[in-house]
Amino acid sequence: MVVKGLLYTKEHEWAKVDGDVAAIGITDHAQDQLGELTFIELPEVGKEVKQNGQLGAAESSKAASDVYSPVSGSITEVNEELKSKPELVNKDCYGAGWICKIRLTDKDSLKNLMDAGQYEEYLKGL
Repeated sequence: MVVKGLLYTKEHEWAKVDGDVAAIGITDHAQDQLGELTFIELPEVGKEVKQNGQLGAAESSKAASDVYSPVSGSITEVNEELKSKPELVNKDCYGAGWICKIRLTDKDSLKNLMDAGQYEEYLKGL
């Protein structure tokens, strides 16, 4: 499932931009590949991140994967609920399973991301 209106990376993260803040998470494809998540490493509020820089990690019983930031900016909020319920990412990766919110410092970097149609085409090639 790919949601229209979001922006995507080739590493399977998504960004939902609202003004100068972007909510960030991993895609349905990513959570499906990882399987049932057992731990989500969240970034620290206030941390500065660069586009494509490591944001945290997602771990399951069968794999672990770094989570990269689709945008550059500073972390304004993290989804604390994931500490006790990492499976929210499996159940609702585009909603309740969001990982963090980032205040954008470089809106031009959004041009490096794919829209839903481009991401669907990218998935077909995997």
